[in-house]
Amino acid sequence: MELLTIGSFARAAGLTPKALRLYDETGLLPPAAVDPESGYRLYTPDQLDRARLIAALRRIGMPLAEIRRVCDLPAAGVADAVRTWWQHVTADTAARSRVATHLVDLLSGRDTTMSDANQALGLRFAVRCETGTARDSNEDAAYASERLLAVADGMRGPGGAAASAAAIAALTSLESADVPAAELLTLLADAVADADRTVRRAATGDHQPVTTLTALLRSGGQLALVHVGDTRAYVLRNGELSQLTRDHTYVQSLVDQGTLGADEAATHPQRALLVRALGAGGTAVEADLALRTAVVGDRYLLCSDGLSAVVDRAELAATLGAAGDPGDAMDRLTELAYEHGAPDNIACVVADVVAA
Repeated sequence: MELLTIGSFARAAGLTPKALRLYDETGLLPPAAVDPESGYRLYTPDQLDRARLIAALRRIGMPLAEIRRVCDLPAAGVADAVRTWWQHVTADTAARSRVATHLVDLLSGRDTTMSDANQALGLRFAVRCETGTARDSNEDAAYASERLLAVADGMRGPGGAAASAAAIAALTSLESADVPAAELLTLLADAVADADRTVRRAATGDHQPVTTLTALLRSGGQLALVHVGDTRAYVLRNGELSQLTRDHTYVQSLVDQGTLGADEAATHPQRALLVRALGAGGTAVEADLALRTAVVGDRYLLCSDGLSAVVDRAELAATLGAAGDPGDAMDRLTELAYEHGAPDNIACVVADVVAA
């Protein structure tokens, strides 16, 4: 069999001799033979495919330990493994980018909404989860505490309620996490990935349960937001209501592309068709992540589409602005959903940022 010297093999594989020596020492790519007199490493042409794969994986920044695992997979599993790893990298990069941007704003004095660093903040909240008038089961879930606000909307059918409950349960373990605010996004990304795997494992036969998830995790004066699907988060600040999340739906993608107007989207027959959710699709879910500064007087609303799809934004803003406390706001929002027919389950959390 033809043998190639380390120099010739390195050129053919797109690697350096130094890299090949490292891969030999770590057992990732041992030579086919070693010249007993000169000690030169010799390789066969059959090793080029593995060497080129290693070179490509190194160029995208994959660690050697992960490369070893990927290279040992059957050929059919390599693409999925690389895709999954890259999704984790991009999600982590996006989270780090948001944290870096926020940090730059803080250090440069551009964040004018930053709370007094010496002021202790808290949350005053109310939570509600209703079945509605047209459903005989409730697949929604809602949760609120001093540290965590969350809503999830499980797809109707077997496993939907368990999926939404599992999504929120994956986050409740973070309530006791004593970490800097900047690390909350990484914790949330990991927790959502765990929840996604849990929901996927719950598949039975041809049925795969899925769920949305929107949550806020507080650390001091910072709120880390995680979002997947069409549950929503809003904030009322100085009388103005802002939507903090973007629906991961087919119809919203058409609106983003400019092929569908907002008014048409509101009545589109496929407006509830999700393009991203926990348990959906063949690959790991990618969550939207963001870090916000909590400001005393802010009022947050997290809800499923059982509320947002039937009560328009103007009514939401007026109700949140007029109600005296979160409990009053929650009662009125629920009443509005029923006044509009309550055709779906309704999950809501209303929370005020207060001085502790």
